[in-house]
Amino acid sequence: MSGQAYSIEMPQGWQSPVVIASPHSGSNYPKTFVSQSILDAKRLRSSEDAFVDLLFAAAPRLGMPLLAAKMPRAYVDLNRSSEELDPALIEGARRRGQNPRVASGLGVIPRVVSNGRAIYSGKITMQEARMRIDDYWFPYHTALQRLLNAAHTRFGEAILIDCHSMPHEAIENCSPQREKRPEIVLGDRFGAAADGSIVDEIEAAFAEAGFRVARNSPFAGAYITQTYGRPFRQQHAIQVEIDRSLYMDEANIAPNAEFEAIRARITQALQRISGLRKDQKPMAAE
Repeated sequence: MSGQAYSIEMPQGWQSPVVIASPHSGSNYPKTFVSQSILDAKRLRSSEDAFVDLLFAAAPRLGMPLLAAKMPRAYVDLNRSSEELDPALIEGARRRGQNPRVASGLGVIPRVVSNGRAIYSGKITMQEARMRIDDYWFPYHTALQRLLNAAHTRFGEAILIDCHSMPHEAIENCSPQREKRPEIVLGDRFGAAADGSIVDEIEAAFAEAGFRVARNSPFAGAYITQTYGRPFRQQHAIQVEIDRSLYMDEANIAPNAEFEAIRARITQALQRISGLRKDQKPMAAE
């Protein structure tokens, strides 16, 4: 199922320890899933990080691999542990302690989309949940770790840029003053997931491209950042959240008039990010 789970675009010349990934921009909605949902197609897409893979599409020509999920977040959430099973949705799932994400319906198989809207009228089987995890969750994470391992072998370290988008509403709630609202939020688990000098460089790259940048508030990074951020092993993970309203019509889930301009500015930032640790020579032949 790996061909249906994700796509990887490799650079012709892999010249950077940076790996770009987009786990929430998948938009292949299975017909069986759509038919079993009580939501219409547009509402199902409301939790999708729509078009994020396109915003970062320049990565391969700048020397960095690009990994993108194909399946949507509402179907299986790749930024959750495979064991975050919701007993309110999945038959036979057991409650495991107090997990606020699962309790709110945002486990590995989500029960709700944005604004807490229920996806289903009842429960799904454990067999269905495990099928989604086995066919899509595990292949994506296997591919991601392989890319990071390969980067580490070649360059002596790996830097994951985990790309997401955030509802504009979340930023409005974060800061009532327009001029202080961040347009990009970097999450490094408050320093636990990446070396500070790397995060400094990434922040500078986006700021140089004209974005207002904040760190760890309101998003510090979730499962992927926590799991893959291992600075002591020279494996770093930084979550990037971009305000959706900058590049898309959130209500209609369509690119807006600024889409190409925002993509160009992200490409500018990626050019600088691709140069991270350029002083370290590749450790293996291409």
